Amino acid sequence: MGLDDKFQNKAEEMAGKAKENLGDATDNERLEAEGREDQAKAGFKQAGEHLKDAARDVTDR
Repeated sequence: MGLDDKFQNKAEEMAGKAKENLGDATDNERLEAEGREDQAKAGFKQAGEHLKDAARDVTDR
């Protein structure tokens, strides 16, 4: 997993959390849902990158 990918995924996750919190603070359910969705997308990307890393480790051995 490239360092740039890690930073981008973490930034997307943090932005989603901020969006969710803002939605919660303003009673905007749609914004909260978008924030949770953004966090989930970032998590899936991170999981995909981890799988790629694991596959690369296996082929290197």
